[in-house]
Amino acid sequence: LSDQDKWFPGPDDEYSELLREYRHNYGTIHCSALDANGDLAAVTTTSGLSFKIPGRVGDSPIIGAGLYVDNAVGAAGSTGRGEANLTNLSCFMIVEFMRMGKSPQEACLEVCRRIVDHNRLPHLRHKDGRPNFGVNFYAVNRAGETGGAGIYRPSRGYWVGDANGVHELEMGYLYERREE
Repeated sequence: LSDQDKWFPGPDDEYSELLREYRHNYGTIHCSALDANGDLAAVTTTSGLSFKIPGRVGDSPIIGAGLYVDNAVGAAGSTGRGEANLTNLSCFMIVEFMRMGKSPQEACLEVCRRIVDHNRLPHLRHKDGRPNFGVNFYAVNRAGETGGAGIYRPSRGYWVGDANGVHELEMGYLYERREE
């Protein structure tokens, strides 16, 4: 890292206290859709990380990382640590696992396992080797089956709108969330 990068105001910066209030403001939204004709679409929007390095590109605009659609198979999107999706082409993999016959839920969980297995950087791991970050996935296949999963138990489920109305469904996960 360059010593010229100004990631966050120093402690003596006149705006530092005000900016610290917004330090953890971020958010990503994913939406996949299957229309009455059987066509799929998806979008992943993000506000990204607050105070990121100028020029950093997250996973949302990278097809295959933060979202992916194959109209013959399904759609997938993600929220959470984008760098993990960039190095694993996570959403592409979810759709490929659905192509191989996995349900959307199983495909999401399989990619969560892949991220855990490929996470080798010490600063991104807890003492027990598990990731110190979270990633959540959402998927729908061409048959209209949906699934969602995260590395850690999400604080809430994912929402589906269908002929029965709008309802929240439970997400799968690999590990219980814990404080460390």
